[in-house]
Amino acid sequence: FSSRWETCWFKVELSIPPAWAGREVHFVWESDGEGMVWRDAQPVQGLTKEGEKTSYILTSSMKETEPHSLTLYVELACNGLFGAGKGSMIAPPDPDRRFTLSKAELVVFNRDVYELLVDLEILLDMAQLLGEENQRSFQALSAANQMVNVCDVTDPSTFPAARALAAAVFRQRNGESQNTIHAMGHCHIDSAWLWPYEETIRKCARSWVTVVRLMERNPELTFACSQAQQFEWVRSWYPGLYEQIQDFVAKGQFIPVGGTWVEMDGNLPSGESMVRQFLQGQRFFQQQFGRICSEFWLPDTFGYSAQLPQLMQGCGIRRFLTQKLSWNLVNSFPHHTFFWEGIDGSRVLTHFPPGDSYGMHGRVEEMLKTVKNNKDKGCVNHSAFLFGFGDGGGGPTQKMLDRMRRMSDTDGLPRVQISTPDQLFSALEKESSRLYTWVGELFLELHNGTYTTQAQIKKRNRECERILHDVEVLSTLAMAQGGGFRYPASQLQRLWRLLLLNQFHDVLPGSCIQLVVEDALQYYAEIRRAGAGLQQEAVQSLCRELLEPKAGNAGSTLVVNTLPWERTEVISRTGPAGTETLALVTVPSMGYAVVREPLLPPQPVAVRKQEDGSIAMENGVIAVCLDVMGRVTSLRLVDSQRESLPDGCCANQFALFDDVPLYWDAWDVMDYHLETRKPVTKLLKPLEVTLAGGLRGSASFSLQIGKSSTLTQEIILDAVCPYLRFLTQVEWKEAHKFLKVEFPVQVRSTNATYEIQFGHLQRPTHWNTSWDWARFEVWAHKWLDLSEHGFGVALLNDCKYGASARGNVLSLSLLRAPKSPDATADMGHHQFTYAVMPHLGSFQDAGVIQCAYSLNFPLHTVPGSAQCPPWSAFSVSSPAVVLETIKQAEDRPGAVVVRLYEAHGSTVIAWLQTSLPIEEAML
Repeated sequence: FSSRWETCWFKVELSIPPAWAGREVHFVWESDGEGMVWRDAQPVQGLTKEGEKTSYILTSSMKETEPHSLTLYVELACNGLFGAGKGSMIAPPDPDRRFTLSKAELVVFNRDVYELLVDLEILLDMAQLLGEENQRSFQALSAANQMVNVCDVTDPSTFPAARALAAAVFRQRNGESQNTIHAMGHCHIDSAWLWPYEETIRKCARSWVTVVRLMERNPELTFACSQAQQFEWVRSWYPGLYEQIQDFVAKGQFIPVGGTWVEMDGNLPSGESMVRQFLQGQRFFQQQFGRICSEFWLPDTFGYSAQLPQLMQGCGIRRFLTQKLSWNLVNSFPHHTFFWEGIDGSRVLTHFPPGDSYGMHGRVEEMLKTVKNNKDKGCVNHSAFLFGFGDGGGGPTQKMLDRMRRMSDTDGLPRVQISTPDQLFSALEKESSRLYTWVGELFLELHNGTYTTQAQIKKRNRECERILHDVEVLSTLAMAQGGGFRYPASQLQRLWRLLLLNQFHDVLPGSCIQLVVEDALQYYAEIRRAGAGLQQEAVQSLCRELLEPKAGNAGSTLVVNTLPWERTEVISRTGPAGTETLALVTVPSMGYAVVREPLLPPQPVAVRKQEDGSIAMENGVIAVCLDVMGRVTSLRLVDSQRESLPDGCCANQFALFDDVPLYWDAWDVMDYHLETRKPVTKLLKPLEVTLAGGLRGSASFSLQIGKSSTLTQEIILDAVCPYLRFLTQVEWKEAHKFLKVEFPVQVRSTNATYEIQFGHLQRPTHWNTSWDWARFEVWAHKWLDLSEHGFGVALLNDCKYGASARGNVLSLSLLRAPKSPDATADMGHHQFTYAVMPHLGSFQDAGVIQCAYSLNFPLHTVPGSAQCPPWSAFSVSSPAVVLETIKQAEDRPGAVVVRLYEAHGSTVIAWLQTSLPIEEAML
C-alpha cells in the first residue's frame, strides 16, 4: 500500500476475551514499514520489525477493572528502517515500492517460557564461546543439559526447577580483576540519510517513546541520546512525549550527550561552525534540562579534525566517545582508550567502545569481543558497551536487558553493569595515568570521497558560512554605532540552526538520497535569502549618512571589508551609465571606505598573445604563460624571477579518473583509482584573450571532459594580486568518474600543509608507510601549500575540500559522479574558483592565509553619495592572529564577543585595536 515517505493510518478496535484474565496480553503488529501505536491521542509504542519491536504490551496481568475493549491507531510509514532502496540498502529509493502489513493479532505472552529461553541462550553461548580450555563452558553446557532434562514444556510447574539450574550458574561471581563493561542504551539516529529530515522526526518519536516504555518497566535502564536538533523536533511535534522524556532526564535515565546541535561531519565545517554546533547544543541542553554535556559524542562521522580537542575544552567538554576509526580500511588504530591532543596541545580523554559498534544486542559474544578486542586492557579495566537498534529501530529491547542481567557478575564473563557516560569516564579517569597520547587528527581511512561528493552542497555550505559571518560582523558594528539598530539575534539563531542541521554527517558529506539534497539546498537558499536581507539592513544602519543622496554630490561607491586586515583589490562596480566598471580600491580592516576616484595600479596588468596561440600575463607581482589548452607552462615571481613549475611540466592540468568503489559509492574513492588517470586533452575552444589588461587581464578556453561533459574556464590576473584565479564552469554528465586539477611545482618537501579549522596541519607527500599511503586523498579548507626553505606554492579555493599532495604535485578534487544513494549526484552545472599563489618565504610570511580568506570573502560594494575618511572598527597588530568572529553575546545584549585565533603555529603577542566605545574587556 501507498508510496514511499507517506504514512498510512489504521484504526484498530480490540476486544480482550474475559478468559484471558490474569494473563499478559500483547497487541502484535508486523509490517515492512516502521509504525507507531497511538492511544488516547498520544504516541505509546514504536513498531519496527528490524528492531525486534513488533508488539505493544496492553497489560502485564489482565484485571477485571481494566478495559477489555479499546481503540488504538497505528501510523505506518511507507519506508523500512533503512529507507526504500531498490535491490540494496544504499541504492536510490524505489519509486514503485509498496509496503505490506503481514500480521495484526491479539496474543497472550508467556513470560515464563520467554525467561527460560533467555536462560538457555546465555548458557549455550557460554558453552560455545568460552572454549574447551575454559571450565565454565562445560559447567554452562551441563546446566543447559540438565534444564532440558528437567523441563517438561507441557507442564509449567517444571519451569521453576529448570530456571533454578541456570540461576545457580549465573550466581557464581567474578574475581576483582575482571573487566567491567559499562552498558548504556543507545539509538543512533541519522538526522537524514536514506530518508528525508521529515521522516527522522518520526523515527525519533517512535524510538524514544519505545525507550520511555522500557524505562517504565526497567528503572535501572539508562539511555544516552545526542543531537539537540532531535530533542527540539520531538519538543515541537510530540510535546506529550517530550514531557515524559524530561521526567526521565531528571531521574538520570534519559541522558543527553554530545553537546552539539547535530552529530556533524568532523572534517568539513568551518571552525566557527563547529563552535556554533557546541554553542547551540550546549545552550539547548542547559535551557531544557539544566545541564550541559561533559562528553562529546560522535560515533559515526568520517574523520575527526585535529582542532576538535581545543574546541571541546573551550565548550566545557573534556571527554570524547566515538568508534568510527574501527572502519579503517588499511591500518588498525592502536588504541581504544587514550588521550587525544589537538594542534594547540589541548587534550581530551577519548574512548572507542572496544566492541567496535554502537548498536550491540547484549549477547555473550559481544561481551567477550569487547574484552578481547580492547587494545588498552593493560592500562584500564573499563569499557563502554552501547546497546540498541539505531536509525529508528527503537533502541534497546527487553531481551537485551534480560541477557545482561544474567551476565551482571557471572564467573567466566566480564562484569556487566548498566551505567552512564559519566560513570564510565570517571572510572577511566581514575586509571588514566598510564594511557598513551595520540597527537593530531583522527583520520578515517575510508569514505574520503565525501570530501567531494555533492559539490553543490559543499559550495552552499561555504557560501552560507560566509554570509552568516558577514551579517554578524556588520550587525554588531551597526549595533555598536548606536542609532537604534536591533541586533537580529533570533533570526541569526534560526539561520545558524539551518546551516548546522545541513552539516550533519550524511548531508554535508553528500552521502544521502536525492530528497535530502533537495531539502538541504532549500535550506541554503533560505539562509542566502534571509541573510542578504539582514546584511542590507545592517549596512543601511551602519552607513546610513553615507548612502543618503545629497544635492551636488557625484556618485561614489561605498566598499565594505568584513575581514580583519587592510585590503587593496580590484572590484567591479556599477558606473553612472549602469555599466560595470573595474576599480582598484584600498579598504581598512573591518570597516569601509568611500571610493570616488579609483587608485592607479603600480603596474597595470599586461596581456600578450604569442604567435603560437599562447598567452602571457604579468602584473608586476607574478608572470604567467598559458598554452592554447589553458595549461600554465610558466609561473614566475617577477622580483625574484623564481620559476614555480618544473621544466617540461604544465600546471592547471585536468585529469579524469575511473571511480568505482568496492561498495560505498557516494562515500569512497579507492586508491586504485589513481591507476586510471587520463589527462584531459580534447580542446573545444582554444585560449583567447577576454580582458586585455589594465586593472584585470583574462583569457578563456573550453575543453571536453570525458564523453559528455564540458568545462569552460576564465583565467584571471588582477593588478597587485599575488595569485592567479581560475573561474571554472562545468556541465557535468559523467558516471563513476572523478575530475581533478593538478599543479606540479618546483618545490621539494616531505610534507604539505593544509588549512583546517582555526589552524593548519602537515601531512606527508610520500608513501613510506601504510599510514602515509592511506592518506592518498585528504581534506583541506581554503588552502593547501607546499614549501621548501625560502619558496613555496599554495592552492586556494572557494568551495572545494578534497585534495592531495604527492611528491611535487598538488591536486584539487573537483567533481565526482557516484550513482548511489542518489542516482543524480552532481549532475548538471557547476561554478567554482581556485587560485595558485607562488610565494617567497614561508606561507605564513607570504600571506597565504589572508589571501585565501580574501578569495572567500569578497568586498561588498554599495552605491553611495557622500564623502568620508576610511573607517575601521577593529584591527590586529600581528598577521599571525586572525580576528575570525564578531557577534553579540548570547546573554548580554550590550556585550560583543570577539573570537581570535593564532594562525601561524607560533606564540605571539598581539594588540587588538578598536574604534568602538568600549567600557570593559574580558578574556
